[in-house]
Amino acid sequence: MKSKITSKYQTTIPREISDRLNLSVSDSIEWKIEKDKIFVEPVNKPFLKYKGSIKIKSGNIKEDIIRTQNSGTNI
Repeated sequence: MKSKITSKYQTTIPREISDRLNLSVSDSIEWKIEKDKIFVEPVNKPFLKYKGSIKIKSGNIKEDIIRTQNSGTNI
């Protein structure tokens, strides 16, 4: 596979590579150099796998601030 480098040193990731790495728009990739080889890997965002897994109730911000101030906790 080939990619052309533009005058701004940008390149397009071939579809086969982006599919294999499960990349999508706004994802990040990391470049690593080891000896004479270059590796490109997706940047993992492990915290995103927990999105939506914690259920919280709506709160009252004014009550939360007063409760925090009364407990002597500094934020």
